[in-house]
Amino acid sequence: MTSVKYIGMDVHTESTSIAVRNSLGKIVMEGVIETKANTILQFLDGLRGDLRVVFEEGTWATWLYDLLKSHVTEVLVCRKTGKFPVPKSTHYKKGAPLEYGLSALFKLLRKGAPFYDQR
Repeated sequence: MTSVKYIGMDVHTESTSIAVRNSLGKIVMEGVIETKANTILQFLDGLRGDLRVVFEEGTWATWLYDLLKSHVTEVLVCRKTGKFPVPKSTHYKKGAPLEYGLSALFKLLRKGAPFYDQR
């Protein structure tokens, strides 16, 4: 049986905040890594199962989509506007869980909400 992992990414120029939830919605891993192709792929290589990634549209969206599409089961890019707006993510603070923005993305991803732009 394959376990599903939902991976939310908040991508910025220097760093990417990542949270991984299992099929029950429990956070099983979170952290901040460099926004570099090899670092992101190395992170994903350490995960097993059915990997589903979600992140917001932005400057890095096309690059990240192209990087990830052959390494995961599904890549969803969230529009920043629409019927179901997602609150802005706040910056990751050491020792604190990833903020509300990623939690909202996970909930919509798990529901299969029609908010995502599947490329």
